[in-house]
Amino acid sequence: MNTAVKLSHNDHVPDCRDCPIRHRAVCARCEAEELERLEEIKYYRTYPAGQTVVWAGDRMDFVASVVSGIATLSQTMEDGRTQMVGLLLPSDFIGRPGRDDAAYDVTATTDLIICCFRKRPFESLMEKTPHIGQRLLEMTLDELDAAREWMLLLGRKTAREKIASLIAIIARRDASLNLKGKDKSMVFDLPLTREAMADYLGLTLETVSRQITALRKDGVIQLEGKRHVTIPDFERLLGETGDDSDGGYLV
Repeated sequence: MNTAVKLSHNDHVPDCRDCPIRHRAVCARCEAEELERLEEIKYYRTYPAGQTVVWAGDRMDFVASVVSGIATLSQTMEDGRTQMVGLLLPSDFIGRPGRDDAAYDVTATTDLIICCFRKRPFESLMEKTPHIGQRLLEMTLDELDAAREWMLLLGRKTAREKIASLIAIIARRDASLNLKGKDKSMVFDLPLTREAMADYLGLTLETVSRQITALRKDGVIQLEGKRHVTIPDFERLLGETGDDSDGGYLV
């Protein structure tokens, strides 16, 4: 049963101008008048951890931005096996204008809030508002780069490099959303359980736990509990990812 809750403005949801993902979301370049048009077609939904937002093949009458929390993109194969193919972090976009059906299962990994836009009005607004189309193109190209990065991560990197890479990706996003630099210690909560990390990276739970412990013992990361992470030196963490200084793979 779908337990998503639709929120109204009486539920203290953020105004577009005060939105925590405003500077990264699809509306990042919108001017005041354009934001007012978006306000007219938007609504919020919340999903508890583990709830499916949409199933692959379902008809979607909305597109959305992740406001808080994290979701996974996954695909089920004919024999029933499921492969996680992507993560949706705050400011990431769900759905595609011009496409009626969902391409992947979208599942809330943590408690999730998404800002939804009715699809047909959003598509119409895109035609009249170049800022939205331009920003969506930028985000799509970023998503393509991320997909290529994950092909490399899953295919060539060691277990330690995979864990370091995932932590670095989450750390960069947290810094970007909170407008923090990387010159100081970075502190954040991992949004994924170790089981979810293992599933996403194609590793066993034991391997994930062992590699996280090794990174902690080597001083690359500091842990409080299982999820509260401090990165004393981000450049050192990057050195553990297997990427060179230009972002390429070290061979």
